[in-house]
Amino acid sequence: MNYDTKIRYDVVGNRNKYFIFSIALTIAGIVSLLLFQMNFGVDFKAGSNMDISVSKAVTQQQVTEALTTAGYGEAAHTVGGANNDRISIRFDDVLNQEQTNKVLNAMKAKFGDDISSEVNVVSADLARELGIKTIWAILVASFGIMLYVMARFEWRFALAANISILYDSFVVIAIFSIFRFEVDLPFIAAVLTTLGYSINDKIVIFDRIRENLRFTTIKSHSHLAEIVNASIWQTMARNLYTVLTVVIVTVSIFLLGSPSIKMFCLALLVGLVSGAYSTIFIASPLWYLFKRNQKQKPKAAAAKATP
Repeated sequence: MNYDTKIRYDVVGNRNKYFIFSIALTIAGIVSLLLFQMNFGVDFKAGSNMDISVSKAVTQQQVTEALTTAGYGEAAHTVGGANNDRISIRFDDVLNQEQTNKVLNAMKAKFGDDISSEVNVVSADLARELGIKTIWAILVASFGIMLYVMARFEWRFALAANISILYDSFVVIAIFSIFRFEVDLPFIAAVLTTLGYSINDKIVIFDRIRENLRFTTIKSHSHLAEIVNASIWQTMARNLYTVLTVVIVTVSIFLLGSPSIKMFCLALLVGLVSGAYSTIFIASPLWYLFKRNQKQKPKAAAAKATP
């Protein structure tokens, strides 16, 4: 069969390079999780989060001075909003009403009485429950995707897709663990969004592989590799343009958006890049390996043996 596609690079033939790189990154992520764990935000550990709106622009230094006066100079805080008039403060401890008032009074003394505030408290039990539900959410989403791919294609496609999307999810977790980025609820939303974009890319290539298989008979392992390579390059432009469009928007929001969604954008950006990578260099070569090692059906073997 002649494919109307120039195979510019033998992805399947060079699969071991990418498998080794992916395994090395996975091991690095596991080591980081074992040694340092995740840098959980207040959503996943006991603590308090205070959002304060003031009537004028403020600086990080001014907020630090006010918190120091209240006795919480080490509390993590950010300044945002269109006019730098919104302050977000995270405390490692659960603040009681007296402690909350102490912080608010320090802010009023520094920035005036015209302020409004909102305090969110997460108990240790709630933080633990959120962590467990997050793990279940990722597992259930992965299982549902695997069932969908099995119903639409076959188990080899489903297995290759599920290994790849779990890898994508883990890459996001590993990067955040290695570089100590904060993990909060928007981070989980980014991981689940990554699963959706990732499986979309894989379905596009798998659909093309299945279409190409309909019009040819596999004669050898090299012929099967040619089919996979051709399918990758036939869909390369579409996949890259789709991912690039979302990446441009995500980067723009990350650079220009509110500090409260920067970690969401960063997690999504890592997931998008990983999803595009795994679609080409992990999912497709994995399916090739599963298909290559497929046992021949008895009838086909008997027909081949007949002179």
